[in-house]
Amino acid sequence: MAQLVSFHDFCVAHAARPYIWGKVDCCLVLADWAIANGHADGAAHLRQTYATADACRAVVDAAGGLVPLVGGIAAGLGLIEIETVRPGCIAIVGSRQDTRKQWGAIFDGANWRIRQPEGFVETRARAIRMWAI
Repeated sequence: MAQLVSFHDFCVAHAARPYIWGKVDCCLVLADWAIANGHADGAAHLRQTYATADACRAVVDAAGGLVPLVGGIAAGLGLIEIETVRPGCIAIVGSRQDTRKQWGAIFDGANWRIRQPEGFVETRARAIRMWAI
């Protein structure tokens, strides 16, 4: 599926929303990006089920980690896992060993972007797994 929304426009609109665990956070942004590009809300079952960082961590831990959680959602949406990074793809980035140092990210063509309370931050972190939108 071709990208329907410019990533820049998506970032501007999304960053204007307040960061609220379970509504607007570093993982739900991946689902929001998929929705903006014509996919169903693969994370509907997670929205508003947690309201703190600790509660989010409990959801992630119950799923076996961020990689299986996002991977299952991506598979349910029919997203194809990719090996080579491309603009607009989503990923889990960070440490392969420390699951507490992993984040959902979107590739802007030069860097990974992670949604944080202050908006989107850029990183050159390693992708653990990636999916095309």
